[in-house]
Amino acid sequence: MVTVATNTLSESSSKERSLILWFNEVGITDIPLVGGKNASLGEMIQQLVPKGINVPIGFATTAYAYRYFIQSAGLEQKLRDLFSDLDVEDVKNLRERGKKARSLLMHTPFPKELREAIVQAYQTLCERYNSDTDVAVRSSATAEDLPDASFAGQQETYLNVTGIESVLAACHKCFASLFTDRAISYRHTKGFDHFSIALAVGVQKMVRSDLATSGVMFSIETETGFKDAALISAAYGLGENVVQGSVNPDEYYVFKPTLKEGFRPIIDKRLGSKELKMVYDDGSKFTKNVIVPESERGKFALSDDEILQLARWACLIEEHYSQVHGTYTPMDIEWAKDGITNELFVVQARPETVQSQKTENVLRTYRLLKRDEGAKSPSSPSSSSSPQPLLTGRAIGEAISQGKAHLITDVHKIDQFQAGEILVTDRTDPDWEPIMKRASAVITNQGGRTCHAAIIARELGVPAIVGCGNATEVLKNGQEITISCAEGEEGRVYAGLLPFEVKEVPLENLPRTRTQILMNVGNPQEALSLSAIPNDGVGLARTEFIIANHIQVHPMALIHYDQLDNEFVKAKIDQITALYDDKPQYFVDKLAQGIGRIAAAFYPKPVIVRMSDFKSNEYANLLGGRQFEPEEENPMLGWRGAARYYDEGYKAAFALECKALKRVRDEMGLTNVIAMIPFCRTPDEGRLVLAEMAKNGLKQGVNDFQVYVMCELPNNVIMAEEFAQVFDGFSIGSNDLTQLTLGIDRDSALVARLFDERSEGVKRMVKLAIDAAKKYNRKIGICGQAPSDYPEFAQFLVEQGIDSISLNPDSVLKTMLEVAKVEQHILS
Repeated sequence: MVTVATNTLSESSSKERSLILWFNEVGITDIPLVGGKNASLGEMIQQLVPKGINVPIGFATTAYAYRYFIQSAGLEQKLRDLFSDLDVEDVKNLRERGKKARSLLMHTPFPKELREAIVQAYQTLCERYNSDTDVAVRSSATAEDLPDASFAGQQETYLNVTGIESVLAACHKCFASLFTDRAISYRHTKGFDHFSIALAVGVQKMVRSDLATSGVMFSIETETGFKDAALISAAYGLGENVVQGSVNPDEYYVFKPTLKEGFRPIIDKRLGSKELKMVYDDGSKFTKNVIVPESERGKFALSDDEILQLARWACLIEEHYSQVHGTYTPMDIEWAKDGITNELFVVQARPETVQSQKTENVLRTYRLLKRDEGAKSPSSPSSSSSPQPLLTGRAIGEAISQGKAHLITDVHKIDQFQAGEILVTDRTDPDWEPIMKRASAVITNQGGRTCHAAIIARELGVPAIVGCGNATEVLKNGQEITISCAEGEEGRVYAGLLPFEVKEVPLENLPRTRTQILMNVGNPQEALSLSAIPNDGVGLARTEFIIANHIQVHPMALIHYDQLDNEFVKAKIDQITALYDDKPQYFVDKLAQGIGRIAAAFYPKPVIVRMSDFKSNEYANLLGGRQFEPEEENPMLGWRGAARYYDEGYKAAFALECKALKRVRDEMGLTNVIAMIPFCRTPDEGRLVLAEMAKNGLKQGVNDFQVYVMCELPNNVIMAEEFAQVFDGFSIGSNDLTQLTLGIDRDSALVARLFDERSEGVKRMVKLAIDAAKKYNRKIGICGQAPSDYPEFAQFLVEQGIDSISLNPDSVLKTMLEVAKVEQHILS
């Protein structure tokens, strides 16, 4: 440490009067001395480096050094006079005051003692590494990285700074950046006094990520607040592009609970476009952006081992800071990989400030209404079909908003923006924040879920869609649009003002029922959000959704790729599976990630995964499917479900399904997954299926692996006792059971009026199935629509003693309340 005076001081007072402190001399309690960023780096170096986390060393100019600079030059009164008529709502006024304040600081030289202290500390770094060693110079305010206010990006950062004069100049610019327009506006919004905050500067050895990769990670899912997932983003080069939203990075999700048990639970991997790479500049500037070659863009920036190492570090950092703060503290972390040593480093860590601050015990959901549900808006499309989005990108938040688009690509024109408009721009940085808080929504061409626009939109509670690619080309100024972040992770921009509803359900005092209330889930992207709805697990996870929407290719077309006879299909498969030389592995990876994401969202509650149940005409619609599927007169009753799994025409594809399920259970550690076999006609057929599963490593009873059967055929009911000796449980599929009991084609409009699950014959079948399951101590539930549509049918099921009812998400709370009433009535 370097102090102003050398007279006898206690250690604490000496620290408080130091101009320079090394990171290993400070900890998280020293935020008032060195700012949040520097205090956190010191905390990690002292407490987490011994646990295996790499953190670059460095030093900090102190808050005392900043105040010494301000007071010795008599700047405080000048600044107070300058801000006496500040109006942060007036963009012109804010811009003028900020410019004058920064100029005042920049034209005031550092005191001799401060200059010498910085020189001495930098020379010490050079002695350890090399002369003119490269450093990052980062601002660190004394009111930043707090659990309820991040101040992220409010002040300046300079990378690849070399030589003492450049380091001094960068430190000076950091001091002045305490008065950037965005910092002034942010402090005012958050209620901080401009003169009670001081600016420290961190000078940290650079990690050579310009030769490798870098990014951001959160120890919490940023949109839903799901606590058990770590989200990692990665792009090539220095990390500023990811933070600023200049690139669309790769994204990876890791499930923390089973990671801590030693498993490898990467539950999602998304390839980003990663067009730009920030590297060192040999010219007058510190850094520059270069174009990433196409061949590199098409690869993931991190290996699986690196993803898992970063996720483990995220867990350690979160656990440490939660212990320090005495409360759960999810973290926002910047990381970098050194391209020379190939080592990973953590270069910053701060508390996450959005999801961690949510305390309201209310479930708020947004939903676009269908045309027949809401009054038609004069500005909305008149078609009765679902509207097609104009644009898509990454959804930030889970809300829906609408208004007039305002395209602004030049930050100097933000004073033209009107409150309530939707901001449409290329990307944002902290200079845009004064108008972001007035926007009803934000749309950007660039950026991922950890970019500046995403972080600030979350903090402001404003829905945003980032990484749209061409929003500023497609949308027009003044155009009325609706943006929806309520349809999964893909955000959608629609033309017109579409009708939508907002539902709020208080979660306090919800009844707990004996009958388990499960959920039907198809889309893995919605799983983390849906898990917030009170539930007892998933009664039906549909693999068909994952195969049709995420995989898109017929599994046999991947297995027999070299034998495909359609060149167009082959080219399309090449495009989709570009990352894979082993084409079948693509199917396994994507299916495992989809199932894994659903299983993780509800872990450790049971998640019943139905193996694929496409009909042959539906399979044929997958890429390459027509070459492998027959043309059947009645696919509903044909080659579907269990009959395919052991058939020579499909069992190689079923083996891929089994491999995916095995990976979810054995490699990801998600043993809450239960397999379910659909359309199984006889007990002997069930045994054949179980034998195929065992051949592929899924042996019933091993590692508590259970296999259920869909009870959807009359024969499943008639021979329920025999099926109970083959399978571990039943799930009644009321749709197929109704149509086959009543002899009705449920797709035919001519007889639709006769389709009714409440008919006496269907109810008798259901009762027989429940009785047989109970006799053999097998679990039995139902996963059809009837219990949500008909309260009296739900009552009937509860009276028969059914174990569980699985519902579509929008019916869960309503049916839960209904079931609670029925159970109360039965008991009374």
